[in-house]
Amino acid sequence: MAKLKTVDAVVVGAGFSGLYLLYLMRRQGFTTRVFEKGGNVGGTWYWNRYPGARCDVESMQYSYSFDEELQLEWSWPEKYSAQPDILAYINHVDEKHQLSRDITFNSSVTRAKFEEDSKVWKVVVDNGEVVNARHLIMATGCISTANLPKIPGINDFNGCTYHTGYWPHQKVDFSGQNVGIIGTGSSGIQSIPVIAAEAKHLTVFQRTPHWTVPARNEPMTEEYERSWKDSYAERRAQMRYSPSGSLRSVAPIDLSALDATNEEREQAYRERWAAGGMTLLKSYNDLLTNDAANETAAKWVRRRIAGIVQDPKVADLLSPKTYPIGTKRLCLDTNYYETFNRENVELVDIIKEPIDRITRSGLEVLGRSFDFDSIVFATGFDAMTGTLLRVDLKGRGGLNLSEKWAAGPRTYLGLMTEGFPNMYTITGPGSPSVKSNMMTSIEQHVELVVEMLVYFRDNDIETIEPDLRAEDEWVEHVQEVASQTLFPKANSWYMGANIPGKPQLFMPYIGGVGAYRKICEKVVAEGYRGFILEYKNTKAEATG
Repeated sequence: MAKLKTVDAVVVGAGFSGLYLLYLMRRQGFTTRVFEKGGNVGGTWYWNRYPGARCDVESMQYSYSFDEELQLEWSWPEKYSAQPDILAYINHVDEKHQLSRDITFNSSVTRAKFEEDSKVWKVVVDNGEVVNARHLIMATGCISTANLPKIPGINDFNGCTYHTGYWPHQKVDFSGQNVGIIGTGSSGIQSIPVIAAEAKHLTVFQRTPHWTVPARNEPMTEEYERSWKDSYAERRAQMRYSPSGSLRSVAPIDLSALDATNEEREQAYRERWAAGGMTLLKSYNDLLTNDAANETAAKWVRRRIAGIVQDPKVADLLSPKTYPIGTKRLCLDTNYYETFNRENVELVDIIKEPIDRITRSGLEVLGRSFDFDSIVFATGFDAMTGTLLRVDLKGRGGLNLSEKWAAGPRTYLGLMTEGFPNMYTITGPGSPSVKSNMMTSIEQHVELVVEMLVYFRDNDIETIEPDLRAEDEWVEHVQEVASQTLFPKANSWYMGANIPGKPQLFMPYIGGVGAYRKICEKVVAEGYRGFILEYKNTKAEATG
């Protein structure tokens, strides 16, 4: 049997993380193989093509910062970019830097095992290829494995079914159709107004109402675009050390909501609702840490919903009451609540009327039958850990990652896990990831990993993995920081609560992008404190 070729790194995924990794690895002279299950680059934006799919971070901030020419030459058509425009941008980056030539598409890594004798990862791909890699970098994304609910009869339906996370690449025409959509999270909130405007009738099945605020999306103005391009370097530097990895268009108020008068709160919330975007949660400094303060914002938004939705019963169903505003990812919408004033839209509360089963012609709810031409599942993702745990990853002693994470994900800095040397999780659980502008967090993690690989190469370091004590302390720190907020009060996908049987703990690091970056910088400055470095021909050496 021919000897397997060994490369410096295998990268799994060709979204924003994988492309930037490949770009930097090339520049540093590393041999790299990238495997991508999709047919082209794009990651999340390759798969999520559902009607209304759009980013909730402003276009001028949801982009790469590493290429100054790219920053200046690319123009976004809207304040908040739609999926086709983001995918076009990713394809432009790919073409500009000729990245695809080192990417194997339509190929999924099914398993990988750390070979302790040779200190390499043996990576097996579903196309039959086997590759040895000194480093395994999981750039698989945080929301890339769709969650399909286990509803009886789900395979019996004679019509068309769609999941927002695996949308067809050709246009889906709902004209003249009776459509059912299950789920009112982010993808449901974005797609419902678009489908309703096209379909003959749309029935929305809601389990839990979601907090959403207007995006106030608009065409990109030359003035706004120029304001960013003239000061990109300064603004990017601010973004890297900001709490969320992005800059707000409306300044936050450094005051408790409880210290403001009713009139002041009314003005603050009204201004931010009118401005659109995520600014509402920054109205006061304690909306995500104080129940009473949070309730002032929640009550205000409920009144707005009641003022928009004409049917009081429907408005009440659409108003969240069981969890604080912002503790599930706040959604941005365009005419979401207004859509429920349409005569062709019906809302069904599946808490009171649970779905019994899907039938050949539609579905049944407490004996009520609904006939549909199409059913859309807007039922979210097995977030943060789902994709990683679908790969059979075995570390030292044959330990499987699913065993290691049986009680929930365990990482150091969200970047590595003890017992799995030279394996990295880009924006993994325990890092800011989904609680940040993902582009800022992706770039920071990718640059950190490549910096590590260069250091190891230059210093004859063979393996790196977290010290178990450092990992334990970081897991505890992530939960401690989360416990100081209201986030654990919501049964959110941040907690893994949307997946039956999934261990529940707060997965992202909520301490802030800037604070996290400073922690990482200090770890590196102190000789990779908290990691165990194994030098060639020497025993492992703990550095922390």
